[in-house]
Amino acid sequence: MKKIILSLFALLMPLLIFAQDQGIDEKINEVFGNLTGWFVKIIFYQIPFTDDIKVFWVLFPLILGAIYFTIYFKGINFKGFFTAINIVRGKYDDLETGGGVDVSPDITTNDGDLLDTIRVEGEHGQGEVSHFQALTAALSGTVGLGNIAGVAVALSIGGPGATFWMIIAGFLGMASKFTECTLGVRFREIGEGGVVYGGPMYYLKKGLASKGFAGLGKVLAVMFAIMCVGGSFGGGNMFQANQAFALFETVTGGEESFFYGKGWLFGLIMSILVGIVIIGGIKSIAKVTDKIVPIMVGVYVISALIVLAANITLIPAAFGEILSGAFAPLGIAGGAVGVLIQGFKRAAFSNEAGIGSASIAHSAVKTDYAASEGLVALLEPFIDTVLVCTMTALVIVISNMDGGGVMAYGTEVPSGVTATQSAFETVIPSFGYILLIAVILFAFSTMISWSYYGYQAWAYLFGRSKQQEYAYKFLFCIFVIIGSSITLGNVIDFSDAMIFAMMVPNMIGLVILAPYVKEELEKYMKAIKDKS
Repeated sequence: MKKIILSLFALLMPLLIFAQDQGIDEKINEVFGNLTGWFVKIIFYQIPFTDDIKVFWVLFPLILGAIYFTIYFKGINFKGFFTAINIVRGKYDDLETGGGVDVSPDITTNDGDLLDTIRVEGEHGQGEVSHFQALTAALSGTVGLGNIAGVAVALSIGGPGATFWMIIAGFLGMASKFTECTLGVRFREIGEGGVVYGGPMYYLKKGLASKGFAGLGKVLAVMFAIMCVGGSFGGGNMFQANQAFALFETVTGGEESFFYGKGWLFGLIMSILVGIVIIGGIKSIAKVTDKIVPIMVGVYVISALIVLAANITLIPAAFGEILSGAFAPLGIAGGAVGVLIQGFKRAAFSNEAGIGSASIAHSAVKTDYAASEGLVALLEPFIDTVLVCTMTALVIVISNMDGGGVMAYGTEVPSGVTATQSAFETVIPSFGYILLIAVILFAFSTMISWSYYGYQAWAYLFGRSKQQEYAYKFLFCIFVIIGSSITLGNVIDFSDAMIFAMMVPNMIGLVILAPYVKEELEKYMKAIKDKS
C-alpha cells in the first residue's frame, strides 16, 4: 500500500508541473478560500460588544470555561504547580502499582507501536510512558510554530498588549488542560489484551452517558471527531507547511529563489517525506526526530535569551509597552477587547488548552491515578505559552522599538515566521538558517503528532480498517501541498476555525464532567497525603 500511495504522488508530479504555468498557487488559494470561507464566517461570527467592538462568540466558552475550572478546582493551576513538578521528577512513582497498558494495533505503526509514544519510550518499552516522557512528548508537539509564527501574527494585529493576554490565557488554560487530560485517562477504553483508546470522543460518549446524557454525548463526540479531523488538516498540517515554506523561500533568496512562487513544489516534497513517515518506517525515524526536536527547542530558547541579554536594558520598557498596550492600545482595531481577542486566539492555537487534542496522547500513559496525568499536563500551557511565547514576544517588541521596522502594529504580517526571523537577526545575523532548520523540524514533528490525533478521530467515525487508515493518511499528505500553496490569511483562518470548533463540544463535556475530575483529584491527593 505504501508503494501505491507513493506512486500516486509520482503521478501528481507532472500534473503539478504542467499546472505551474497556470499559476497553481493562486488557483489553489482561490479554490480553498471559496470552499472554506463559509465555515470560517460561522465560527468567527462576531457578536456586538459595544457600538464599536465586536467579539468572536467562540471566545466565550474558551475564556469562561477556563475561568470556571480555575475557580471550581480552587486554583489548581497555581496550587498544583509544584505537585506537578514533583510528579514529573518521579517523587510519587511508588504510588503506582506498575500495571501498564498496551496500545491498540489499530492505531499503531507497522511495528506495533503507538505513534505519539514511540519517540519517548526506552528500549524495553511496551507502548507505555512515564509522566516525564508524556510531558516531553506533548511539548515536542506543542512548542513550535505557534510560538514562533503565531506570536508574531498576534502582535502584528493586536500590538504588544496581546502578549499580556497570551500570558493570562496560558495561566487559565492550565486548568482546562488539567481537566481534559484527567478525563482522558479516566474514560479511556481498555480493549482485549489491554489495548487503550482515549480522547474526547470517548469521555464525551461514555462520561455523558454516565450522567444521563447519552444522546448528547454521542452527538458531541461525533462533532468533536469531525472537527478534530479538520484540525489535523489545518493547524496540525497546513499552518506548519505554510510557515515552513515562507521561511524556506525567504532564506533561500526570496524572489531570487528557485522555489519562489512554487509553494506546491515545496509542499509536494514535504508531503512525500511526511507520507513515508506516517505510512511506514516511523519507529526509527521518529526516535531520531525525538532527539533532534528538543535540541532545537533548546537552541531557540537560548537564541531568545541571547537577544534579550543583548538588549537587557530595554526589557523594562518592553514590559511597559506590553502592559500599557493591554489596556490602552493605540490604533489597534477593537481597542483593549481587540487586543484581548488576539492574545487568547493565539494562546489557544499554541497550547491547545481546552481543545481536547492533548488528551488523546495522555490517555495512554502508565498510571493508576487519572489526576496525576492531569497535573502533569497543566505544566504544558505554562512552558509553552507563559515562558516560550513571552520570550518570542519580548524579542519582537524590543526589536521593533524606535522604528525597528519588524512590523507595523495593527496590520497583519504576511508571514509570522519571517517577522520573527527579522527580530532575531537584529542581534544574531545568521539566525535565519538556524530558524529554518528548527521550523522544518518543528513542522515535521507537529504534523506527525497531529496525523495521529486526526486518524484517531477518523477511525472513531469510519472504523479502524487499513483502507480507512490509508485513506486518511493520503488526504493528510494532500493538505500539506495545499497548505504550502495558499496565503497565510486563508491558512490561519481555516486553522483557527477548526481548532476553535473542536473546543466547543469539548468544553461542554468538560463542564458537565468536572465532578469526576474533582473525585480523581481528591483520590490522588489523599494517596499523596497517606504516603507522607
